[in-house]
Amino acid sequence: MTSDLRVSMLQMTSGNRHAANQVTVDEAAHRAAADGCDLLALPEAAGLMNKDKEDARRQITTEAEDPFLLTCRGLAAKYGLWIQPGSTPVKAADGRYLNHGTLIDPSGAIVARYDKVHLFDVFLEGRKPTGESDRYAPGTEAVLVDTPWGPWGLSICYDLRFPHLYRDYAKAGATVLFIPSAFTVPTGRAHWEVLLRARAIENGAYVVAAAQVGDHEDGRTTWGHSLIIDPWGEVVADLGGDAPGQISVTLDIARVAAARQQIPSLENERDYTFTRIGAHETTPA
Repeated sequence: MTSDLRVSMLQMTSGNRHAANQVTVDEAAHRAAADGCDLLALPEAAGLMNKDKEDARRQITTEAEDPFLLTCRGLAAKYGLWIQPGSTPVKAADGRYLNHGTLIDPSGAIVARYDKVHLFDVFLEGRKPTGESDRYAPGTEAVLVDTPWGPWGLSICYDLRFPHLYRDYAKAGATVLFIPSAFTVPTGRAHWEVLLRARAIENGAYVVAAAQVGDHEDGRTTWGHSLIIDPWGEVVADLGGDAPGQISVTLDIARVAAARQQIPSLENERDYTFTRIGAHETTPA
């Protein structure tokens, strides 16, 4: 297994057209290659962020025809980069869309596909209900992909709140967990960093969480604070919550095994039964 993984993480304010987002990623790939990186990581909805249903419908297409993914594949081959494009919407078989993540290797081939399993159907106080399942079909598979730096686990945004997904990845040997996101401001302020650090600590793995930031063309505002966290839970990169940006860091993959050796919770895990004790009525004496 290769030890050093040099990662470039991009924080974006994605727009409602593929073309502008393609330009952003083209520039980011050039910077990542110039900085000697192995991997470029992008946020959720990197390819398109558009809540106008009709306008989005006219743009969203299949994976094979998606212009953003075609650009990412071309850039991976041009620069010899691995690219984790975060996610972008593509057509699903039932007429809805898939929040679609991929991993592209340095030849430009898509070597792994992951569709967001847990959809953001929530009811935040003071805001309209968020029903991602109104437009998106859920994925049904967790995806772990082998790389020269060990297995990598794929996920997207709201998946972060379902720790068993990452536990399963870690038990299967994952060294890096990808959590590209577009967090809202209230949930980001309250939960983003603490949940990401928990996923890294409890699994002894690196977490790479590229995020959307700021005010978007479609009216949304996102939290930002793209983070990379090491297997001990230390934040090694934070792009802040004010503006787009990019940062490159080198991850020592050997630290995964070291963290798991010091706190072997994956090995210490035990099976158990579940018992629920109800309230008992008492008879007066």
